Amino acid sequence: MARLPDAGKQRRWLELIHLWQQSQRTVCEFCDRHRLSQASFYAWRRALRERGLLQTPPTLQPRRPAAFVKLTLDTTQPAVSAVELVLGDRRLLRLRPGFDPAMLLELVRLLEEPAC
Repeated sequence: MARLPDAGKQRRWLELIHLWQQSQRTVCEFCDRHRLSQASFYAWRRALRERGLLQTPPTLQPRRPAAFVKLTLDTTQPAVSAVELVLGDRRLLRLRPGFDPAMLLELVRLLEEPAC
């Protein structure tokens, strides 16, 4: 004798499967999130389809469409590179092209001068 389906369980699984269809998650992700057995999910989905309560499976849409950004480089200006000047006592100066040499000399003298 065939068992009659439990209406409460059937309703619950129908709601869960509709929720999954709207979630755009994989079955594995959905079952993990809702603490469901994947085997039970697939068995109920098959049973509900056989009973005519579910449509054919939806096609899974990608979660995030691929995004591309057009990158153009300005080749008219050469790449600016800094010069690093390492001073005593863990001091580091980064100098960009066009620095003022007189200002640099005064700064180095001040930084290297012994403290009072």
